[in-house]
Amino acid sequence: MLAHPMLASLSIRELLDPRAVLVPLKAVDRQGVLDELCDALGGTGAVSDVVQIKKAVWEREQQRSTGIGEGLAFPHGKCGSVVRPAIAVGRPSVPMDFGAIDRRPIRLIVLLASPPDRISDHIQVLHLISRIFSDAATRERICLAPDPVTLRTELLAAESAFTARGA
Repeated sequence: MLAHPMLASLSIRELLDPRAVLVPLKAVDRQGVLDELCDALGGTGAVSDVVQIKKAVWEREQQRSTGIGEGLAFPHGKCGSVVRPAIAVGRPSVPMDFGAIDRRPIRLIVLLASPPDRISDHIQVLHLISRIFSDAATRERICLAPDPVTLRTELLAAESAFTARGA
């Protein structure tokens, strides 16, 4: 399968500011975790109004849980206060219920925030993230990262390997 040309321009390195990697998350419930990750994005300058993105992400989450299974959740939202597409990653201190489709607890949350006019980019980033995490060994390495620096390093390495395969 050929890589989509836009995926090359949207790298995890650019989307994931080190300040938006939270290990462990302080919150212990789904809405608290989403709020904490949105606050982290606000701290990076990617979001001008954190309240707006919190609302957008929570409304999307209420439509259907973004817990996709295998211990992962990919919450996402679009709103006008998002300056540029950005992701925040967090690992709860203990696996938590997220209403995942496989009913298993979540070990890692990757939140994507995008401006409303960047729908194509939003979809492509979700695709990239899901492809990176489709490999069980990669997923396990990232989920077990002991600190934010290691988690981000593992995620960037996984993206590089994914890109090198031309997937």
